[in-house]
Amino acid sequence: MVNLDRALCVICMFAGLVTLDAGAADVEGSKDHPLITRYPGSQITEYSQIQYGEYTLPLGIPQDGHFAKSQHLEGKVTRIRYEIPEGRSSLEVFRNYQGALQRGGFASLFTCSGEGQCGNGQGLAEWSAGWCGGCSPRHVSARLPRPEGDVYVSVHIEQDNPSTRAQTQMDMIELKPMDAGLVSVNAESLARDISRTGHVSVYGIYFDTGKADVKPESDATLKEISKLLQQDPKLSLYVVGHTDNVGALASNMDLSRRRAIAVAQVLTTKYGIAEARLNAQGDGPLAPVASNDGEAGRAKNRRVELVKQ
Repeated sequence: MVNLDRALCVICMFAGLVTLDAGAADVEGSKDHPLITRYPGSQITEYSQIQYGEYTLPLGIPQDGHFAKSQHLEGKVTRIRYEIPEGRSSLEVFRNYQGALQRGGFASLFTCSGEGQCGNGQGLAEWSAGWCGGCSPRHVSARLPRPEGDVYVSVHIEQDNPSTRAQTQMDMIELKPMDAGLVSVNAESLARDISRTGHVSVYGIYFDTGKADVKPESDATLKEISKLLQQDPKLSLYVVGHTDNVGALASNMDLSRRRAIAVAQVLTTKYGIAEARLNAQGDGPLAPVASNDGEAGRAKNRRVELVKQ
């Protein structure tokens, strides 16, 4: 597990070079990311932030305008474009970012330098379009694991020639599940999915990490499940708990079963569903619906599934 105090020290990565100048010319409403600050003296020329978006992280050399290897990410996406001070080379800035990421606990996933590896100003279309025609780009993709969700960073630096100012684009992707409760589950949609496929995944039932106590904010979803069962007295369900693959298999199997039992108990004790109509089981990480390589996929795998008996 990464020491978060160590990781947060990335904000100090340029300490000792020069005093950081926030830059009066920064675009309005912009700011440095709390995990990674700017190269001293740089100015923010573009800034955007999306609370939940998608991003393609390059993990391989671009070929014909596409990455040979990449990773699809979902979460909070922050993009900051900096103009580097005069007299500083793209190599100097790039090496500082590389060193700072390493000290902060980020693991490098992919690096490239020069047109032969990073493309010719068009290969990395997400950054390069309109930046420079024959410049020599430098790039690093890296990952910081965190219990609350992994953070990915893409740093791309370009410079036309030594006499011009280099430009840095930094994209920070903080993985997290979508805000819950914005689209409610209802008995009709549950019945429709069960009728069509024999099962339905439910994401509106919440637990604390590693625990099996149903949290109060699950009530709205549990009420709709009870309506489903009340509207169809002949319907009986397997209540199946699922986890991601973090941790030991045995503990995840046990946790998923205890969570399923807890859901069944709430449905019987609070909503009056007959105990005989519910069969609680745990499947742990054995039936994922997404990759467990990132937090977005792990969030989809942590679910309760209703299966028609």
